[in-house]
Amino acid sequence: MDSRQSRTPGPLRLPRPLRLLRSPRGRGRLAAGAVTVALVAGAGTWAAVAGEPAAVHRADRYLTMPAPGGDADGDGEGAAARRNVRIDTSFYTSGPASERRPAVLLGHGFGGSKKDLHEQAEGLARDGYAVLTWSARGFGKSTGRIGLNDKENEVADVRRLVDWLATRPEVRLDADGDPRVGIAGASYGGAISLLAAGHDQRIDAIAAQNTYWDLSEALFPDGVFKKLWSGIFFTTGSTPVPTDMGPSPEDAPDGGGAGQGTGGAGDTGATGGGGGGRAPEAPFQPEPLTGDRSCGRFETALCEMYERVAVAGKPDAEAEKLLRERSPVTVGDRIKAPTLVLGGQADSLFPLSHADAMARQIKENGAPVSVDWLAGGHDGGDQETERVRQRVGAWFDRHLKGDEEADTGAAFRVSRTGGFDSTNGRVQLSGATGDHYPGLDGDKTRTVRLAGREQTAANPAGGTPAAVSSVPGLSGAAAQLTAFGAGVALDFPGQAAAFDSEPLTSAVRVTGAPTARVRVASDTEDAVLFAKVYDVGPGGSQLLPSQLVAPVRVGGAGEGDGRTVELRLPVIDHKFEAGHRMRLVLSATDMGYASPLEPAEYRVSLADTDLTVPTAPGLTTGNGGLPAWVWGLPLAGAALGAVLLLTGRRRVTTPAPDPALAGVPLEITGLGKRYAKSADRYAVQDLSFRVERGQVLGLLGPNGAGKTTTLRMLMGLITPDAGEIHVFGHAIRPGAPVLSRVGAFVEGPGFLPHLSGRANLELYWQATGRPADEAHLDEALEIAGLGDALERAVRTYSQGMRQRLAIAQAMLGLPDLLILDEPTNGLDPPQIREMRGVMVRYAEGGRTVIVSSHLLAEVEQTCTHLVVMDRGRLVSAGPVAEITGSGDTLLVGVAGGPVSDESVDAVAALKGVDSVVRAEEGLLVRLDGMTASQLLPELVRLGIPVDRVGPHRRLEDAFLTLIGGAA
Repeated sequence: MDSRQSRTPGPLRLPRPLRLLRSPRGRGRLAAGAVTVALVAGAGTWAAVAGEPAAVHRADRYLTMPAPGGDADGDGEGAAARRNVRIDTSFYTSGPASERRPAVLLGHGFGGSKKDLHEQAEGLARDGYAVLTWSARGFGKSTGRIGLNDKENEVADVRRLVDWLATRPEVRLDADGDPRVGIAGASYGGAISLLAAGHDQRIDAIAAQNTYWDLSEALFPDGVFKKLWSGIFFTTGSTPVPTDMGPSPEDAPDGGGAGQGTGGAGDTGATGGGGGGRAPEAPFQPEPLTGDRSCGRFETALCEMYERVAVAGKPDAEAEKLLRERSPVTVGDRIKAPTLVLGGQADSLFPLSHADAMARQIKENGAPVSVDWLAGGHDGGDQETERVRQRVGAWFDRHLKGDEEADTGAAFRVSRTGGFDSTNGRVQLSGATGDHYPGLDGDKTRTVRLAGREQTAANPAGGTPAAVSSVPGLSGAAAQLTAFGAGVALDFPGQAAAFDSEPLTSAVRVTGAPTARVRVASDTEDAVLFAKVYDVGPGGSQLLPSQLVAPVRVGGAGEGDGRTVELRLPVIDHKFEAGHRMRLVLSATDMGYASPLEPAEYRVSLADTDLTVPTAPGLTTGNGGLPAWVWGLPLAGAALGAVLLLTGRRRVTTPAPDPALAGVPLEITGLGKRYAKSADRYAVQDLSFRVERGQVLGLLGPNGAGKTTTLRMLMGLITPDAGEIHVFGHAIRPGAPVLSRVGAFVEGPGFLPHLSGRANLELYWQATGRPADEAHLDEALEIAGLGDALERAVRTYSQGMRQRLAIAQAMLGLPDLLILDEPTNGLDPPQIREMRGVMVRYAEGGRTVIVSSHLLAEVEQTCTHLVVMDRGRLVSAGPVAEITGSGDTLLVGVAGGPVSDESVDAVAALKGVDSVVRAEEGLLVRLDGMTASQLLPELVRLGIPVDRVGPHRRLEDAFLTLIGGAA
């Protein structure tokens, strides 16, 4: 979960798929959020925020809008008046009511309501705007039916809201009846922003995020039914009232009845600070449902259209016309307000091609346009909430307030991944910017030659099993992680045709939509295929950038030799590294779309061997700044952890503590962990050892020995497949309370660079939720030995000081068991010596330290005991002196230079010899039944010039011998 999103659910927030689905867990979270809102803000009350110079005034009211055949004034008689729609609104201002200021309308996402916009509205109000939020028809507390932004209903509602703003004394006017007003929204709210501006020239600025230009093209791209997203979209609104989405009398705003503000769209309704106003004689009753109840809050025509298309598996002309008529594309040539277009890279619902279309049309109209490709989208990922809000605010400052100094940002910006933030494990983002928008074709193109014979892609009966590309709610994170080798895409053998390039001689950053020409022949009239470009690594692993595919319906593919089509592949911003290949794949199925139910075979070949990829070499990449939310991240993490513990704790049966092991820091018995999807390949197998108090244990082994897997199981991060781990007699399970006695430092230090070392440690401890007096901060710092450097900003620290600060962080609370993974990594010799002292001092008080390291000389000087692993198994365990001076391992000194391979093999073949490893002085021989006196004559017999034989004393030699014996 993105902690920023959970704390700041603004009006530009994307409606999450889990929220759209209205799962029980989602309803619980919404309820918790509603409680929070109720605590911090009441309807029509003054709410002062700590640290802010001015309070924000919010007045809630219903405004009456006509339904078809209704009475616009809301005071008529009979059935027509009863069908009038009540729109629930909130009006936010800060400062004197007599002070006129620009206004902003904020539209919510599909499945949401005006509640989602509260925090953003307050922020804009404090910044000098009059802000009006509303729940669209069929959502929140508003009545009426969902018309998907029908111009006669939802769009007309916005026009009446603008009329209402023109009557307010707080709102600046450009002319009589013409307020200075901007409009912003995401998804559903973004579309109404564009539609309103196209129908009402009084709109002066727009910010539209993750929204559609043509809804028919979004849900029926190239005539292919986007069944997964369409199903989520339509079933969200197909629930009858009463629900979270429908009105009820008890949903009335605080301070007034359900009919509060009964006048028309120009009526002020409740204007007082207390949100009073006249109460109705009887609670307002919503329009009763008629006809097919499965339509829920949808207009009947929309419900029938969806059911028809879902059954047929493909759209008809009437369905495409119906959705197109309710799309911004129909008024695109009339949108002339300055527009900030924000599109999501992780968005298979409304991909970047929609953002491109709106940007090109509005710019052609002569309006200023800026384009921003965000990291997240409807599929999930980082929504960059705070940055988006700042940019929207600056956009309105320039185009509504007329502030020429406001920095509205570059003409084009794209968010790119740049590593992981070690403080929170999230992907770091940076922005690449340019002084113009390059479009989907980029500023330049590069041709990559593909190769491959004609191939057959089969569509199975029923279209299942289907290939996997994007999964709403999951794919956004995977899309960002493709830069690090992660992904969820899957194609089934026999269902796809693939064409590869040669390994790239240099890296290629693709920014835009690649194109290719292919020929498709089918044994059916039409062919439905899904095109995508994979990034294929040198080892053959393939990643699907942004987890996106481009559906294509090839009409007439069954005629003659088929049809040649030009493919426009998904819009991506992705770097293909040198040595990688580009792979064009055309699959016959995709889980997110409807494939023909009848089985079919498609013959696919290259009509042109060139894959044309767009680039934007003029973009300048900057470092991602430190966002303000970082200051509160530790506390937010603690709060989130508490919520998860209270609401999401799994029921895990934990064995009772073993009293016999109460004083033993660690005992591992029969531990095993298999590799994923493998029944016989082990990362760790049958591992057993015991660690006592006061020991400094070195965990040794080559790469792949299973050390890290063992440590992860020890810390409860992953679950063993076999065996048990006991810490002070308690069996380890995820979240086991005994883990509070374990401190750990793994994978390098991560701190807030602008804070001092002491402040970093204090924030970390606050995040644990434990009392401050249990931190033992001074003791940990004394052991770490940082001195006056504690008061300096961490950005001034050397690598060694950062490592010691990380050790101090792991030692907070003085845990009885301290686990350190490569604590001396990257340190110079003096710093390594200091780190050695830190570990020794910590164990002197009867505590235990486990160190995983590759520096054998340091381990030999620091550790009291060793555990040596190789290929997941225990090779040796015991005191350092015993292992280095083991009587079963001899150092054989050899005169006359290195021993030949033949001689080494001859000694290793002797009966009673376990292993032989070449050493600097000669040979290290590990015995298995033979004695030293028996070995010497055998060496002489083999012609080896022995000049001495004795036990070895160096850990390096012992280690090489031990892992050599296990090889």
